[in-house]
Amino acid sequence: MKLGYWVAPEGAEQAVNVFPIGAESLEVRHASLSAAGAIKALASLDGAALAEQCPRAMTLLEQLTAALASQRVGSAPQAFRLDNFTAMERKLVADVFGEGEVSGVVALPDGSVAQIQESVLAGLWRIRLDGIEGEAPQEYVEVAAIPELVVRAAGDLTAPDFSLGAPPAGAMNVMPVLAEIRERAQAYRPGERSQIINFTLLPMSPVDMTFLQETLRNGPIQLISRGYGTCRVLATGTRNVWSVQFFNSMDTIILDTLEVGGVPTVAIAADEDFEDSAERLIEIREAYFT
Repeated sequence: MKLGYWVAPEGAEQAVNVFPIGAESLEVRHASLSAAGAIKALASLDGAALAEQCPRAMTLLEQLTAALASQRVGSAPQAFRLDNFTAMERKLVADVFGEGEVSGVVALPDGSVAQIQESVLAGLWRIRLDGIEGEAPQEYVEVAAIPELVVRAAGDLTAPDFSLGAPPAGAMNVMPVLAEIRERAQAYRPGERSQIINFTLLPMSPVDMTFLQETLRNGPIQLISRGYGTCRVLATGTRNVWSVQFFNSMDTIILDTLEVGGVPTVAIAADEDFEDSAERLIEIREAYFT
């Protein structure tokens, strides 16, 4: 069994399992373009002609430029629907957006899954809600530090507390660690700095880690950040408690932590990201569509 907090033991019950837990869950693939691929795709287009054929897409890009310029980390998110877009307009939007560093999924109570992909413009996200029972999927774009859906799921689809059972045979340090996690999670208030528990340094046995995972349970959110290396962010089933794991190029865990607080900062856009993205989107519009 690979070392790490969020590697489930065989046969463990899991409340919500959005991906198989383990290295295979890192292999998420998306149809979007990378930053280099997006620019190459745009360069091959007749931008002026496309602008005439895709008026809704051009209006959206103008609205997104203004939204990015005004957005800040503490501001309310700004969402824009893609319901009436033609296939050509959706393709144009996809080419401009490309594929950024952060992606993920949110498991929803109705059994559907929301797919999240940050664009190459940090702070600009594309969200797809899969339909259920033959319903068509819904798509929209959002300007936010992190999509509102993630924040809402982290608060509404997790439990405010957990039960502490009897320690298993062979346990070393799991009970005081769980007591500390519970105290910190219940004391946390939005806007406060997250607190980190580093399992790479703690003397925790496999029995400890198994009991910890079984107690906190799986949550509804999984995010992958591929900035400087790969980082996997998982909401646990306990409110305000997140598993944050960093991997090397061989998909081996090199830093295994729990964060007690809001959505981990590794997945969140900063104020300077919004400013930079607004400037880049202006440059893209001027270079390819005028």
